[in-house]
Amino acid sequence: MNKPLLNIILTDDDEDDRMFFCEALEEVEIQTAVKLFNNGEELMDYLLSPEIEFPNLIFLDLNMPKKSGMQCLCEIRSNPKLKNLFIAIYSTSSSEKDIEDAFLKGANIYVNKPNSFGKLRDMVKKVLHLDLETHNSNLKKETFIFRN
Repeated sequence: MNKPLLNIILTDDDEDDRMFFCEALEEVEIQTAVKLFNNGEELMDYLLSPEIEFPNLIFLDLNMPKKSGMQCLCEIRSNPKLKNLFIAIYSTSSSEKDIEDAFLKGANIYVNKPNSFGKLRDMVKKVLHLDLETHNSNLKKETFIFRN
């Protein structure tokens, strides 16, 4: 029996990061469909449009033009229709302040962007193999951050 398709959104203003992420997804043996957005404004327009298929997981870059990942996170968590979406902050920032802010504002995971394709593929595989519901119900600071 085939596992169901995992719907993923990646919002990142860096074209290379989006391309490498998609290539890493292709190497993971989980069926996925991915939607890509260049910035937080595009993401929020999509999420607030009527009759969308909600994603299982959103990878959200922190530092983007027009609307930052943190602004999107706050909007998502304050919207009753969106508040239960699983959000992985996906950033080059290792700042304790960014990590703490993301945790306090309701992100489910904080993922440091890996610095090699192999590490990226391994990280994507690890996150996609998480039992998202169990991870979310047992969320604590120690399990919140994924470092490469």
